[in-house]
Amino acid sequence: MPNMTIRVPDDLKDSLDEHPEINWSAVARQSMREYLARLNVANEIASRSELSEEDAHELSEDVKADIAARYRDGE
Repeated sequence: MPNMTIRVPDDLKDSLDEHPEINWSAVARQSMREYLARLNVANEIASRSELSEEDAHELSEDVKADIAARYRDGE
């Protein structure tokens, strides 16, 4: 399995370190899978739409930004 390095703010790292019993790599993998699943749904919806390609791209970007904000905010 390939390795991936991510950067996190110091306060987040400190909070993660408070829970050594949690496999944070597994949490990150699962979060990425869920994020990709949502992106795939958004892309599928956009591909079936009668919107122009530009409208679909804009909608897709809005959905991606919303999903990213939810993950950043911990919702």
